[in-house]
Amino acid sequence: MFEKLRQTIESILDAATPPADARDVVGKMHEAVVETRAALMGMKEQLENAERRLAKEREGLADAERRGKLAEGIGDTETVEVAQRFATKHQERVNVLMRKVEAQRAELQLAEREFAQMREQLKKAKRQGGLRGDVSDRIETAWRDVESLQSDRSESDYRDDVLRSQMDAATKEATADEQLRQLKKKMGR
Repeated sequence: MFEKLRQTIESILDAATPPADARDVVGKMHEAVVETRAALMGMKEQLENAERRLAKEREGLADAERRGKLAEGIGDTETVEVAQRFATKHQERVNVLMRKVEAQRAELQLAEREFAQMREQLKKAKRQGGLRGDVSDRIETAWRDVESLQSDRSESDYRDDVLRSQMDAATKEATADEQLRQLKKKMGR
């Protein structure tokens, strides 16, 4: 994913640039690093979404299995069969999502290692290029801003996601209990 950006940085480092062009080169390298950082943040968000979907599917699987056991306890074979079908579908989705999450984690780890290498190359280029003064200050400020964006998002969004997930689980549980109560009432029990 980051191969093009990495090649750009490597070609810039390998090129023999005169001192007058050093600021421009470092600036381009910095832009490439910032773009990579943004891509990493997107990858992390995709992984988080996949993990949330996996958690929901696991909840659906547990609900279907629980309903099947409850229906089995009251001798309702039709509901047991329906619950088993739903459990099978949820289990298939869980299996696929587990593989997806695993692949996304591996890809993210690889990208993070490449990003770390790119940052080191940028630091080296800054030292070699003698970047000083106003340009350097603006680059450092921009870098801190990019890093703070990720930390700001993670705290509040994670809490909201957890709360939303808990509310969804409570709603599902209440719905399942009401359906079971209606089923028992229908069966005369």
